[in-house]
Formats: sequence, structure tokens, C-alpha cells
Amino acid sequence: MVERFPRVIGLMMVLIAAAVLAGCKADVGVDQHGQKVAVERLEGQWLVINYWAEWCGPCRSEIPELNGLAPELEKQSISLFGVNFDGLQGEDLSKAAEALGIKFTVLAKDPAERFGLPPSDALPVTYIVDDQGKVRERLLGEQNAEGLKARLAALRQEG
Repeated sequence: MVERFPRVIGLMMVLIAAAVLAGCKADVGVDQHGQKVAVERLEGQWLVINYWAEWCGPCRSEIPELNGLAPELEKQSISLFGVNFDGLQGEDLSKAAEALGIKFTVLAKDPAERFGLPPSDALPVTYIVDDQGKVRERLLGEQNAEGLKARLAALRQEG
């Protein structure tokens, strides 16, 4: 009986570890402030993912539109995320986002692989991803709030 006790304890520890790990989901990284981004913010809801760069004039023009749109979209369970085209990280990402006045969440980890976003050689580019994780639209060029809202409404109505 005494010999079985360590094996039982070991088995229980393995089961507990497996249960804990089963609850873990893939890491989605941090935002421009170094804060962890919960995976739930990227799953089960519509997403607008905008790629930008400091050197991109149209990106600079559309950011105020996106800043105003983000809180409105949140009320509809739609999340707006930015991604730096140049792959800036850490303090460089934070400084660039601040310089452009970006108020919505900027992902440090590019979600392109996660959602199968096609690469783009031009900026700005905005992707609309549905609540099933499927890319529904690729919008090239500067976007405005009204145009994005109209496109989202049409896509959501299509189902």
C-alpha cells in the first residue's frame, strides 16, 4: 500500500496538469502597451484588422476615423485591431502607435497566420474576419468609418 501511494500522487499530479493545460489556449501576444491580449478578444466575434506603418500617408489619415469607430464597433461585439506592417515590437511599437495617435488595440503579434490573411504589398490594408474566423473581405487603401460600418453591416446580413 505504501508503495502505491507515490504512484497515485504522481498520477493525480499528471491529471491536474493535463486539466490545467487543456484550459489554455494559444497565446495571442501583447498590445502596444505590453498588456497581454486575451485570446477571447479574437475568437467568436467579428474582427476588423488594419495594417499600418508610420511612413504610410493614407494610414495616418485613416487612423482618426478608426479611433472614432473602435468604441462604436465594440458595442456591436466587433473588435478593431491594428497591426504594424513593419513588425515593430516593444518600445518601438509603443512609440510608433503613440506618434500616430492610435487609441485602439495594436497587436504586437501579427494574426495573419492565425486567420490565413493574404499578404499585401500595399498599405493601408484592412481585413474583415467573421465570427467563425473566416476572412470575409480585404479592403485595400484608406478606409473611413461610414464605409467600414456599411461593409460590416452588409457582410453580417449575408451571414
